[in-house]
Amino acid sequence: MLAEDLKRALYMAVIEGDPEKALGYARELLNTGFDVKQIVTDVLAPAMRVVGEMYERGEYFIADLIASAEAFKQVFDNVLKPRLSSSAASKGVVAVFGTVRGDIHELGKNIAKALFEAEGFEVIDLGVDVPPERFAEVVESRKARVVGLSALMTTTMVEQARVIEELKRRGLRERVIVVAGGAPVTEDWVRKIGADICGDDAFKALKKVKELLGVV
Repeated sequence: MLAEDLKRALYMAVIEGDPEKALGYARELLNTGFDVKQIVTDVLAPAMRVVGEMYERGEYFIADLIASAEAFKQVFDNVLKPRLSSSAASKGVVAVFGTVRGDIHELGKNIAKALFEAEGFEVIDLGVDVPPERFAEVVESRKARVVGLSALMTTTMVEQARVIEELKRRGLRERVIVVAGGAPVTEDWVRKIGADICGDDAFKALKKVKELLGVV
């Protein structure tokens, strides 16, 4: 099978929630010369985005979402993660990730979580619909160095700003690197709310976090 055919086959296997097929196609893609980043950004992320859209339109149900997420997880954990080089300097660094209050989308957060874990970070996943106070509580109790705020809707982006304000109120803001991510998030928005990194690309965000921590 040609590389383009394998990409399409992997894409469809994730959408259809078929882990076995997805694993096989992912292995074949790596053998054709595709790297981990290309597979995540060109195939897996777009596939999961489509799954999310189908769910919102009522074409997919919770069981379908779970099946697709499992196919994504199997490919990442068993095929892609072993190819990522983990940094010993990142081990033990706590990162707190969550989707902000009012938002239940997990795609971006889950991709970022997988990449950071593969790089050796201890990732605490707070899930979705997370209020500012919860982010701040966990940052404080776990002495986190990184906070990832995901918002996939323009209506919930303001919650990213509210998390940062809560961190400031508790005297925690200067302790952490704040990554604001999600489809509608831009560099201008990141500057406006006082975050540190735009998480529009999980690989670039990871690289910038490591640079700021001095663990490159």
